Amino acid sequence: SDWDRPLMKTLVEIYRMDLLIGERYGIKSAVRAEKKKLQENVEMQRLELLSEAERKRMHDDHTCNAHAITTEGVSSKELRTDDPLIFPGSSNADGPTKGNNNNTHIISPNNNNNSKNGHLCQSGLMGMPEVHSSDSDERKLDANCKQKRRRSKEVREDGEDRPREHPFIVTEPGELARGKKNGLDYLFDLYEQCGKFLSDVQRIARERGEKCPTKVTNQVFRHAKHTGAVYINKPKMRHYVHCYALHCLDSEQSNHLRRMFKERGENVGAWRQACYYPLVAIARDANWDIEGVFNRNEKLRRAI
Repeated sequence: SDWDRPLMKTLVEIYRMDLLIGERYGIKSAVRAEKKKLQENVEMQRLELLSEAERKRMHDDHTCNAHAITTEGVSSKELRTDDPLIFPGSSNADGPTKGNNNNTHIISPNNNNNSKNGHLCQSGLMGMPEVHSSDSDERKLDANCKQKRRRSKEVREDGEDRPREHPFIVTEPGELARGKKNGLDYLFDLYEQCGKFLSDVQRIARERGEKCPTKVTNQVFRHAKHTGAVYINKPKMRHYVHCYALHCLDSEQSNHLRRMFKERGENVGAWRQACYYPLVAIARDANWDIEGVFNRNEKLRRAI
C-alpha cells in the first residue's frame, strides 16, 4: 500500500518519532518483517543449542582424557609438565625448568623459551580470547541515549511534535461513544464508506472509458472529499487499517480485544498496537501468505 508514505517519512526523519513498521511500509511489509524476525530468532536459538552441545562434548572429552591418564599411574604434577593442554589452569614452571628430569617432556629444546611456550599453549591454544564489552562503547551508548532524550525534550518545548490525539475511544461492539470522540464501530464504518466511494469511482471511470482503480487510492479520497465526506482522509484511514483488517478476518478476536481494553481503560493507541499481533499469527498460520489472506476477503481486497 502506498498510503501516506510522505507523512510517515516526515514523522520519522524530522520529528524522530518511533513508529511501527506497519505504519511506515504497510501491513503486508510489516508481516513480512515479522516473519523474518521470528525466523532469525529460531535460527539463533538453534545455534545456541549447537554451541552448548559442543561445549558439553569438549568438556566430556577433556574429563575422559584426564581420567584415563590418571588411571595409568601418572601423577598430576607430571601431567602439568607433560601436557599443558590437559590442565590449562596449572603452572608449567616446575617441568620445563627442570632440564635434568628424564621423565619430563620438554616443550622446546631451548630451556630459556620453555616458560614462554608453555604460556602460549595455555593462553593461545586452549580457546579463543574472551570478548569483553568495551568501556568506550558503553560510554558512546550512554551518550547517544542522553542526546536522544535531550533532543526530544527540546522539540517538545516547541509544541510542534506533540502526537496527534486519537479521534476515537475504545468501545465495545454496539456501544455508542459519548462526548466529542467517536467509537470503534464508527471507525470501521468509515472503511465501509470507503468501499462505497471506490464503487462510485469505478462506475464513473467505466462511463468515461478510463482505467478503474481496484483498491482505495488517492483518487477515492479525492472523490470522497468532493462529495462532502471530509471526515474521511488518508492519514486517519491509513493509521487504523490493520485494526480493520483484524475486524474483517477475525471479528471474535477483534471484539475480545475491544472488551478487554475497554475494561482496562486503555486508550485507542494501545488497542491499535495490540491489533497488530493477531494479524501476525493469522499470517503465520497461512504460511505467511498475507497477500492471499487479504485477497480472499472481499472487503480487504478493496481496502488494502
